[in-house]
Amino acid sequence: MNAEQARFNMIEQQIRPWEVLDQRVLELLTEVPREVFVPAEFRQLAFADMCIPLGAGEFMMAPKVEARLLQALAIEPKDCILEIGTGSAYLTALLATLGSQVTTLEINSEFTRRAEILLGRRGITNVKLAVGNGFETRDSEGPYHVIAVTGSVPILTQHFQQQLTLKGRLFIVVGQSPIMDARLIRRAGPSEWTSESLFETDLPQLHGAPQPCRFVF
Repeated sequence: MNAEQARFNMIEQQIRPWEVLDQRVLELLTEVPREVFVPAEFRQLAFADMCIPLGAGEFMMAPKVEARLLQALAIEPKDCILEIGTGSAYLTALLATLGSQVTTLEINSEFTRRAEILLGRRGITNVKLAVGNGFETRDSEGPYHVIAVTGSVPILTQHFQQQLTLKGRLFIVVGQSPIMDARLIRRAGPSEWTSESLFETDLPQLHGAPQPCRFVF
């Protein structure tokens, strides 16, 4: 595989056509090697327009979804970021390069150990890795300027919204397969939020996500 040509094709054929025009994001996708974060058995698919299996029922988001997420969150160098679902650690690396500090929470300890190795090799030191269910814990280092949830949730609760700073931004995908809504939620006040629908997608559900109540007759 010619990684540089494949990366160029990914950006020009998948990401730009999906309305990702932020030059910072495009340059970042060029600089951070996606392929080194992909499991070895799927490395030939590193730049494909698909979710890549990571094992244990987890997946790496498609490149164009990662790009739209980054563009929507408009991360600034001073921003403190919370990532729910470390996964491959590729998005973690992207977030850490754009922002000041990233806290990333992963339910699978094996993924956390792998992320520590991969981020260390890249010299990325502004990441705090933690193991746990992001829906059951609230990190003491918040509130955060930015929160990125890397899997879908069937219902939206205020758990993450409450951890945003004033004017903080949350990216989250809500709904049931096959059609889900990617949203950007901003905190407008102590008890006020705005929600913007960004695009439709179909993303694997995050482990531990709260489930809708079901009636039993």
